[in-house]
Amino acid sequence: MAGETYWIGIGDIHDDVATLDRLMALPEVANAAGILVSGDLTIKGDAAAAKPVLASLRRAGPVILAQIGNMDRAGVDAYLTAEGVNIHASGRITDEGVGIFGVGWSTPTPFGTPSEASEARIAAWLEPAHAAVAGCRHTLLVCHTPPHGTATDVVGDGVHVGSPAVRAFIERVQPEVCLTGHIHEARATDVLGTTQIINPGALSGGGYARIRLAEGRLTASLSVL
Repeated sequence: MAGETYWIGIGDIHDDVATLDRLMALPEVANAAGILVSGDLTIKGDAAAAKPVLASLRRAGPVILAQIGNMDRAGVDAYLTAEGVNIHASGRITDEGVGIFGVGWSTPTPFGTPSEASEARIAAWLEPAHAAVAGCRHTLLVCHTPPHGTATDVVGDGVHVGSPAVRAFIERVQPEVCLTGHIHEARATDVLGTTQIINPGALSGGGYARIRLAEGRLTASLSVL
């Protein structure tokens, strides 16, 4: 729709620059207010692996905001900070007055991935991130780990593996939208109170989210390449 403001949300890129280039070539992406990356730019990569991913993201033109996931090493976090796009444990206020705040990493997994943190640490990071945007009418949480007990955190055997700390935060604070990822097979939307939760799944499957500001509120929908 002409004149609308929207952001494109993705995650779990895992070095898949070929699919990312296809997504970045869409006119819908070029016309977005920004691109939001929930985490996992690489597969256990450092800054060198993240550079081609960020270069592909920047080809589309919009503002990029990103953070590491559990599969990214610490050097990716430092690289995103140096590039001025990191939103982990922090927030940004857009020209439209939308407060976008993020928490990367993930809670512990069975796989011992590079960037895992305790529930308490994730909960502690959420507080300063939200404080940076708490005065905004519209708030959007970008959290790599999905909230526990939703359609966005279900693995293949039907078990919910998301974070109770993230869920508790969302239930208390109620951001309008939470863009999440981490669980590749859980491409879905759900709601917690007044918060819409959206997980576009792994980028290799072509999934992405469109987060729209219109008629005085933020809403999110799923799309596929």
